[in-house]
Amino acid sequence: MPLLLPLPARSGLRPAGPSAKRVVDLAGAVTLLLLLGPPLLLAAGLLYATQGGRAFVREPAAGLAGRPFRAWRLRTEGAGRLGAALERCALDSTPQLLNVLRGEMSLVGPRPGPRTDRADRLLVRPGMTGLWQVSARSDLPWEEMALLDRHYVENHWLGMDLAILAQTPRAAYRHRQA
Repeated sequence: MPLLLPLPARSGLRPAGPSAKRVVDLAGAVTLLLLLGPPLLLAAGLLYATQGGRAFVREPAAGLAGRPFRAWRLRTEGAGRLGAALERCALDSTPQLLNVLRGEMSLVGPRPGPRTDRADRLLVRPGMTGLWQVSARSDLPWEEMALLDRHYVENHWLGMDLAILAQTPRAAYRHRQA
């Protein structure tokens, strides 16, 4: 299956190891929290005021090697237009940057979920964005998303992660325009 995203070819050099990926995760999460913290706090305040309760939820997810953790999200269910707007611009997932800081997630990887029936997804940390998100967002059938996740698990390296991160804002914008 051809990928919809141009990825850098591996060079003859040995790819960076997990520690380089972790450094990118930490630096990226801190930077994004600094940039997106004010809109996130504003959104949380609006959700709290309009929903009359918690603005954040923690959803069960399976992480690296199947370790359970709780993924942070803004509570957009039942929040009407505000919730839809937050989901459309992907701000509802921004609290997962806390999971990245804690080492439960990565910036790039298969999306987290409670499903553990696909063992290949458990070989890497789940990510906030991934190959299928930048390839076609949610327009792909589940089977094709699974193939892209498997391709990422089997072939990921730091250059691929950086390419996916660079294309994520454009993919989110395209999705928002749809």
